[in-house]
This record gives sequence, C-alpha cells and structure tokens, in this order.
Amino acid sequence: MQDPDPDFAPLVGVADVIAPGLRRVLAPNPSPMTHRGTNTYMLGESGLAVIDPGPADARHLAAILAAVGPGQHISHILVTHAHLDHSPLARALAQATGARVHGFGDARAGRSAVMETLAATGLAGGGEGVDHSFAPDVVLADGDSVTGDGWQVRALHTPGHFGNHLSFLWQDAVFSGDLVMGWATSLVSPPDGDLTDFMASCRRVAALAPRVAYAGHGAPITDPVARLDWLIAHRLGREAEILAALDDGPATAADLARRIYTTTPDALIPAATRNVFAHLIDLHGKSRVTATPSLAVDAQFSRRD
Repeated sequence: MQDPDPDFAPLVGVADVIAPGLRRVLAPNPSPMTHRGTNTYMLGESGLAVIDPGPADARHLAAILAAVGPGQHISHILVTHAHLDHSPLARALAQATGARVHGFGDARAGRSAVMETLAATGLAGGGEGVDHSFAPDVVLADGDSVTGDGWQVRALHTPGHFGNHLSFLWQDAVFSGDLVMGWATSLVSPPDGDLTDFMASCRRVAALAPRVAYAGHGAPITDPVARLDWLIAHRLGREAEILAALDDGPATAADLARRIYTTTPDALIPAATRNVFAHLIDLHGKSRVTATPSLAVDAQFSRRD
C-alpha cells in the first residue's frame, strides 16, 4: 500500500509538468473528501485535452486558460465522472474554448438495476455531491478512443465510485479519477456508488498493469497494481467483518456499523453505515445475506451461508 504523501503540496492554480506532454493544475477546493484539491490534467503539446476541469470556480477556470501557452489550444474536455469536484467547470470551459465535453453520460448513466431500484425508493446519494446538470457533448462507450494532436486515450467504463465513471488509458498510464487514489480509499456510497461494480473495475484496471496512475486527487500512484490489490483486499476484509458480525444474529446496517467501527466518532457513524450498506448490497447480490422485508438501508440482514 502506498501511504499518503506528505510532500504532495503543489501550488494551487499553477501548471506543473509531471510527465512529458502532461501538466497538472490543482483546483482551489481542498477538503477531507478531495485532499489538496482536484487534479486537473492538461495532456498534449499543441492541441490539448483537459481531463477533469473540476469544480465551478472562476479562479480555476482562469488558471486553466492561463496555462494555455503560445501555439496551444484546448481541443478536448474529458470528464471521469459527474461529481461536483470533477465536472461542473466543463461547460464553462467549453464555452470559453469551443472544445467539446466528452463523458460516459449524464449523472444517472451507468447505474446498475439494483441501484436504480434503490434510488427510486428514495435512497439519496451521500458524499461528494452529484452534478445533476452534467451532459457530455460526446458520449463515450467503453473502449472508445479519443485522438488529439499527438496524443490518444482509450476510455474504460470503470463504475463503482460512481455509475458514469470513466478511466482513460494513455500509453502505459491511466487517468484513474476517483477509482483509485494513493492517499485514501475511494468512497462507495449507494445508489451512486456500487461496490460490486467497484471491485470489478479495480480488478479490470489491475489486469491492465499500468505503470502509473494519475488520480483525481493526490500524488501520482507509482505502483497502481499494488495499490489496487490492497484496495480489493481491504474491501474483502471489511466483508469478512460484516459476515462475522452477522454470526451473532440479524442486524441493520447501522447496528453493524456501530459494532464494527468501534473507534469511529458518533458523527461519522452515518457515513460508516452507508459503507456497510454498500457491502450488504454486494453480499445480497451474491446470495450471502438476506434482507427483511426487502433490500433497504433500514432492513434487517441475516447470513445465508
């Protein structure tokens, strides 16, 4: 596992060269959910792709435009997913540059059937906030390539953190959005997050063995396969804790959260409950738990095996 990098402290709004043909501009939105802020990437030497323009912030828009040097222009805007810290600035940047916005679809695209059902029954998302107005000009399907002036990326649909989440393969690197980060585990909060999809996406990207991952927040991950393996093992460990707790009898997600997260402050138990519920949905889909009367955050869950 790669520990959080205490030396990762880039200057906000400054275009730092982090690889040949690649720069990073840090957005001014630090928080416990975003670390130092959102990483906006600028790919290319002449016609540039902007990956994850970031939050709706005039200062960040000005910083991106100021990073466009002589003989350069922004030709493409690529969005990993429709969270408020990644996608809202895309429309203003498109209006300022004429570039088209590329993404998997709107904020509901890519949701599994079970998550659609939970959303329809009133379960609301939690965490980073959804950009409900997001609508790409160009819809990318899994495997589609986007080619610019001297660069090419391939879109991978990697849901889990969010239904419409894309990762972008570039040479031997991956722009991983919020699927994998080095400084924290990824939030998986139903119905926007889906743990079953998250585990599959982690395994898929790990199988591609990228050399480096440029995450949506934090420093580049120099051993992404090891990090992905750790994330998978971490989630399997939490699953085992939940199943062990259910050996004592039926319980709700909130009951399980209080029993498992014994050192967590009371104010954070709702977030822990949502994380436990994400695991219970996954276990229910694998027929390892039952939900009474039906699958819901306040259901009573029991072991089946």
